[in-house]
Amino acid sequence: MRETPYGPDLASIHHIGFSGYSDLCGPGVIEQLDAVLEKGSTVLELGCGSGGLTRHLIDAGYTVIATDASPDMLDIAREEVPGADVRRLTLPDDPFPSADAVVSVGHTLNYLESAETIGRTLVEVARALRPGGVLILDLCDLEYGKARAEPTTTSLVEDTWAIISRTSLPAPDRFVREMTTFVPNDDGTWRRDDERHENILVDVELLSEVFEEREFDATVRSSFGDEHLPKGMRVLVVKRFS
Repeated sequence: MRETPYGPDLASIHHIGFSGYSDLCGPGVIEQLDAVLEKGSTVLELGCGSGGLTRHLIDAGYTVIATDASPDMLDIAREEVPGADVRRLTLPDDPFPSADAVVSVGHTLNYLESAETIGRTLVEVARALRPGGVLILDLCDLEYGKARAEPTTTSLVEDTWAIISRTSLPAPDRFVREMTTFVPNDDGTWRRDDERHENILVDVELLSEVFEEREFDATVRSSFGDEHLPKGMRVLVVKRFS
């Protein structure tokens, strides 16, 4: 198993077949940004993947620093959204550039090693906000695991790729996806790759209490806007006062 999620094959498959979540969430993210920011403001995107949300942000008139830990995802994003400043950023240790807003879809912070690390990283990200800025992201709550307690195996086969995905809940706060991908080589054979993604599930309402200070205001929502998110997914909105 590779250390960094989304190697070349899974990154390509995710971009081709599973990038609709950004389109689902994009309008709600933009609506919230438009309520507090001027056009042209700098938005830092965490876990940009192949650039689905990035495109929405650029089209809405924002200056975007799009970041991800996967070099292969970033290669796709650079091609898909040439108007963005695409950079590699690995949580939780890399420094955050200052921004007017920080956004993320796809439960990026759930990939960190513990609930404590997630809480600490949230505070560090919020402190990178300029005064009056806003942090908007989704997180997998403990309810996410309860709704998916039974192990599953699914498969999808297309002409140029195939994926088998297995899920499990080895602990109430740990959701695991094991993915096996197959893509064709130039000689007609197929190559296999395997990735294991572990997500730490958190009590998002409890986690929001790390912002109980005068500098920030945090709220937990069921969606970014009018969309319906998967069961157990929560949206955290943190505003930094001027």
